[in-house]
Amino acid sequence: MASDLTLIKAGTGVLTKSSDGTLDRAALVHLVSAIAGLMNAGHRCLFVSSGAVGSGVSALGLTEYPKETATRQACAAIGQARLMQTYSSLFSNFDITIAQVLLTAADLGTPERAGYVSDTFRRLLMEPHILPIINENDSVAVEELKFGDNDMLSVRVAKLAGAKRVILLTSVDGLLDPTTNELIPEVSDIDNVFRHVREDKGRFSMGGMASKLSAVKFAVDAGIETHIAHGRHPERLAGIIAGNGISTRFHAAIAP
Repeated sequence: MASDLTLIKAGTGVLTKSSDGTLDRAALVHLVSAIAGLMNAGHRCLFVSSGAVGSGVSALGLTEYPKETATRQACAAIGQARLMQTYSSLFSNFDITIAQVLLTAADLGTPERAGYVSDTFRRLLMEPHILPIINENDSVAVEELKFGDNDMLSVRVAKLAGAKRVILLTSVDGLLDPTTNELIPEVSDIDNVFRHVREDKGRFSMGGMASKLSAVKFAVDAGIETHIAHGRHPERLAGIIAGNGISTRFHAAIAP
């Protein structure tokens, strides 16, 4: 596939308001503008977007992320449609067409099925003004069909698609040193940084830093450079891709 492919993942906490879990349209406009800028500069991108459940919460009159499976899946069914409608409208301002790809873990569970998914991405990425937007199919995925979270979904898709880098957008600048609270800009050995993990989950966020680092390890072991960066500052994406942006950069493992 594209030799300089970047997969960008935005978590629920980046896309929704912390107060009530509804879509934060201002944040989406900012993020869409940044991704469109990358694509219009010639970069190939995949976009993994959380937020389906969060964007469906208000439709059912809920005040927080639902714990009951059927309610969570109902929120996802409502919210995914809302989310994609919003993305379609926003990206059309930049002459970019979105393509929805909903996956469960079973879709990558066998070489044959993973091959079908890979073929779909390959064909979509042949078109410079089409952006595949990927999410877990939360309206049908039960525990045994789930990836775990969208961080792991992202890195598995990145490996399948042959991505050069993954950028995980979260609510902090990157991995922070717990003693100084300062950003750790470079990590060459992922196994040495698990001691820095903090669990910092919001009401509408599923993954903490622990799950991110597990996903990062999967990615770097697969030879994919990975970044954790602040999703409320998507204007930094171009700098990150250029090698000088604000993030924690995890170097890809060198094959023996």
